[in-house]
Amino acid sequence: METGTIIRGIGGLYTVDTGEKTFDCRARGIFRHEKIRLTSGDRVLCAEQPDGEMLITELLPRKNVLIRPAVANLDALVVIASAAPPETETYLIDRVFAVAVFKGITPVLCINKADLDPGTRFEEIYTAVGIPVLRVSAETGEGIGALGGFLQGKISALTGNSGVGKSSILSRMLPERTLAVGALSEKLGRGRHTTRHTELYPLSGGGYVADTPGFSAFDVTRLETLLREDIQYGFPEMAPYLTECRYPGCLHLREDGCAVLDAVKRGVIPASRHESYVRLCEELRDVREWNRKTNH
Repeated sequence: METGTIIRGIGGLYTVDTGEKTFDCRARGIFRHEKIRLTSGDRVLCAEQPDGEMLITELLPRKNVLIRPAVANLDALVVIASAAPPETETYLIDRVFAVAVFKGITPVLCINKADLDPGTRFEEIYTAVGIPVLRVSAETGEGIGALGGFLQGKISALTGNSGVGKSSILSRMLPERTLAVGALSEKLGRGRHTTRHTELYPLSGGGYVADTPGFSAFDVTRLETLLREDIQYGFPEMAPYLTECRYPGCLHLREDGCAVLDAVKRGVIPASRHESYVRLCEELRDVREWNRKTNH
């Protein structure tokens, strides 16, 4: 019996890494019968069959799982952003961070193209709410070592809107891998995403890092587990004020006596973060518990 981590799964064939070796195998039919979807990051038990082939026989408990991008047991979710064209909208960062925090995944902001624009505005917003911020340049290699060191020993995923350089950063971190990088369209101000599936790549110092689809595929309104009343728990800077509002069940949108709105007014909570919170509430306004169950 072997214990390992799924690092890739395509067409029912999985690659499992035990730390000492990797092998390709399939899974017992019971997973398909019970509609259990195995994904990169899953810890599994594998048994050798009489014909010498390995077979996944058991899925070990997950500490978290994302549906899209499909990856499990994440320690950190790194959003690659850019203050240089195409500049990342803070709302796109915040919607991913809200899901990460809600699921117990450490959110990390990585500002790429720091050689063109250091992204000081981003750094001010996210360091103020306790989110780690790193700067890199996929073009010059600046900060790539620090990013790799931060991710060492963790299972992490990189995500970000098209054109910010996710694949280029991975190419710097993992020079032995050849990753297709879409050409940046100057006319559209965005790139063409080329990653076709989520795959974990082992880091030299331990741990794994994954490339993932862009923000357009990270559909928190339809595919993740957030409900409107959950969103407040995805913004940790709001936590000290949630029980201080005048009325129970306050949604922290525009209610009188709302402690969160007061903190925003005083500059304790960054205004852009609250604006993202309001937009997420609007997106999830019509999502109910039955929608969440249907989408799992």
